[in-house]
Amino acid sequence: MAPLAGKVCIVTGATRGIGKGIALQLAEKGAKVYITGRTLDPPKASKVGGSLRDTAQEIEARGGTCIPIQCDHSKDDDIKRLFETVKRENDGQLDILVNNAYSAVNAIFTSLGTPFWEQPTSVWDVVNNVGLRNHYICSVYAAQIMTERKQGLIVNISSGGGLRYLFNAAYGIGKEACDRMAADCGFELRKHNVAFVSLWPGPVGTEEVLSKFDSDGNVTNPADRSMSKQRMREVFEKGETPEFAGQCIASLASEPDIMKMSGKILLTYDLGVKYGLKDEEGHQPMDMCSVKTALLSSGRTWLASMVPYFVRFPKWVVALSGNKFY
Repeated sequence: MAPLAGKVCIVTGATRGIGKGIALQLAEKGAKVYITGRTLDPPKASKVGGSLRDTAQEIEARGGTCIPIQCDHSKDDDIKRLFETVKRENDGQLDILVNNAYSAVNAIFTSLGTPFWEQPTSVWDVVNNVGLRNHYICSVYAAQIMTERKQGLIVNISSGGGLRYLFNAAYGIGKEACDRMAADCGFELRKHNVAFVSLWPGPVGTEEVLSKFDSDGNVTNPADRSMSKQRMREVFEKGETPEFAGQCIASLASEPDIMKMSGKILLTYDLGVKYGLKDEEGHQPMDMCSVKTALLSSGRTWLASMVPYFVRFPKWVVALSGNKFY
């Protein structure tokens, strides 16, 4: 029997990228998956494609069950209608919510290297309306359903930008808030046996991210960083696939001790090791705690070549790198 048979899930922002990968994996493991996005069919002029219909067809081709719901996650009425539909169609059951919807990739890449005070203030809304505010609203509606049944799992897709500066100020603020949301909402949900975690994938070569690189490996309006543009492209191309995060979430949904993880930040690399997960050939999830990774990211390639990949910083050392106290 499929490990997630009988489970009802919502994956927001599943027309492409990580959201699509997560939806594919959850459905493949037997769950009934509701997917959301703004477009039923991809715009003809789109370079990266992606639509609810595309994702649904791929899920069904793998033998999974998928219900696409057109939803603009910047509109509160659309969000409310989504959860009302899921609750009505499943007799009040919702087992997994994955908060993945995000609409700021273009804004992030076009603002690289521009300080926050020289950017239009609208950048904040572009980065954190759908990517943060919407996550909270979706979590409110999901919690209302899950607490009635005393079970459930909510996952925020976040990143290491919640620990240290990455891309721009609005991005980091939003990601740290996503992590804090998991901690504080998880605290309040614990007595109801509902888990809330923040998941950090490593670099993921999604269609949209890879489209930002030109044939020479450059990034549109790149920041002046120690990592070369060619190296940055290689990191994304060889990093984890969009479906690896889906494997991780499927394993978490079957974890009997999931409440021990509630409120915490989970790394896809660690979950891969814990559950024995394998990504596609040629792709390697990045170990964010690896000393070698840190050296490569800082441009110290000669030193990195002498350090084995398995040498890791303890998690408490990684956490101290984001310490805000003087």
